[in-house]
Amino acid sequence: MSNPLDTDPGSELFASNESDFTLLQAEISQKLETLNDNSVKGEERKALLRNIERSVDEANEILSQMKLELQNIPSNVRSRITPRFRNHQTSLDRTKSLLKKLQSAFDGPYGGRVGSPGLNDSVYTQRDQLLGGTERLERSSGRLRDSHRIAMETEAIGAGILGDLQGQREQLQNTARVLNDSENYVDRSVKTIRGMSRRMATNRIITIAIITLLVLLIIAVIVNKFR
Repeated sequence: MSNPLDTDPGSELFASNESDFTLLQAEISQKLETLNDNSVKGEERKALLRNIERSVDEANEILSQMKLELQNIPSNVRSRITPRFRNHQTSLDRTKSLLKKLQSAFDGPYGGRVGSPGLNDSVYTQRDQLLGGTERLERSSGRLRDSHRIAMETEAIGAGILGDLQGQREQLQNTARVLNDSENYVDRSVKTIRGMSRRMATNRIITIAIITLLVLLIIAVIVNKFR
């Protein structure tokens, strides 16, 4: 059976039941081949027929559960899975049709009691119904356990994803804070550089003014000396 977690997200339960259905359908096909080759006679033949009927009922039950689960699958995944489900329906319908033909050939009703029914047939039928009900209950319980296990695994994966997303969110928030602090540092640095530029410009003007004044004083001294 394939791991349901390897399937599309949201279709794990469907995939698990699909695996059960495929295995059961293969078993039914093998039993039908055995029944159809006329190598089985008498009570063994009737018992095999009743066994096939129980398997068909169980396959139909699984298919009904798959149909319900199909409605809960996301639409983008459902569109890819629906054709597979329809193929399973068609396959089971063909199996039912073949089973009815074999029952007609045995001249018995759908319940599988061939020939004139009597007390022995009634006892066999009640026993087979009890065994069939027990088998279906066990398999249904197994599917429920599998469904619960898959649901728990899916929940654990979802919790892990949420935890990862929360961690990424915190990282993004920390990065945003760092970027905001860096932006503040850059703003302060720009303001400091602008202040330094203004002071440098002021100092340059003062220096030029002093040099100009000194030149004028020197010129004045020279002029006074040669008068």
